Amino acid sequence: MSFIRFVHWYDFSKEYHPRVLYHLNLDLARKIGMFELFFFICYNLPRRILMNDFIFSLNSTVPIFFMIFLGWFLKEKGWFNENFVNTANKFVFNAALPALLFRDISGAPLKQAFDLKYFLFCMIVTTLMFSGIWILAEIFLKDKSMTGAFVQASFRGSAAILGIAFIENIYGHSTMGPLMIVASVPLYNIFSVIVLTVRGPGSGTGSIKSALINIAKNPIILGILAGLPFSYLAVDFPPVIDKCLNQLSVTATPVALLCVGAGFEGAKALKKIRPTMAAAVIKLFILPLIFLPLAVFSVSGTKD
Repeated sequence: MSFIRFVHWYDFSKEYHPRVLYHLNLDLARKIGMFELFFFICYNLPRRILMNDFIFSLNSTVPIFFMIFLGWFLKEKGWFNENFVNTANKFVFNAALPALLFRDISGAPLKQAFDLKYFLFCMIVTTLMFSGIWILAEIFLKDKSMTGAFVQASFRGSAAILGIAFIENIYGHSTMGPLMIVASVPLYNIFSVIVLTVRGPGSGTGSIKSALINIAKNPIILGILAGLPFSYLAVDFPPVIDKCLNQLSVTATPVALLCVGAGFEGAKALKKIRPTMAAAVIKLFILPLIFLPLAVFSVSGTKD
């Protein structure tokens, strides 16, 4: 652009008087400046915005998927074995993840930042997703023994692991994450226990009793419930307790992501490719298509 301008000014100055040239140059420069501004707004600016959004998305998602890929890679190389993955999963489920949820809930000012509309939206959407998918699975799924696994795979999101990681990467520290956890994660676990127990073998009164016991003993639910009084009372832990809690809780997300990757078994998924693909389409496309517009129009402008 600068070279073209120079050639143009050079040829133009040969034919016109300097004073005339000054006014013509000024007028032409204004026109070119307006053209460049128009070109920047219509062409360069959208590209820069899209590129910035793309880079921001990469910065938020690549580290998470890298940890998942690393877990799969280490399992394929033989550095992780089945026993290690099972033990690590138990550690995350029974210790690290409850500690993470307790820390996030107890340290969040939920009393001041509580948003009833957002809270109810999370609860209602979770309930609608679970109920709707279970009804459709009972109608259309031929292999009824897969109903429990299919319903859980279709409606349940990894809010406590991937959800927290994405929220922290995108928004930083926010009360939106803990509030969503309090509203949705207990329902995730309650509904999952119910559907896996009721639709499993030997369902009946005994299985319902077992489901209630499993719900009451669920470490994730206990971690969330334990954090609520500390959040309400705004309790500040002594430094030694706070550091111990932080050191335990920070292991939850990376170890869980490694276990997700290490536990991936493509061969088993391919054997049940149709229900697997159906569950993936429901979770990744149909549910967002239904509930994302509702979230934008019904709970936009909620507290941070």
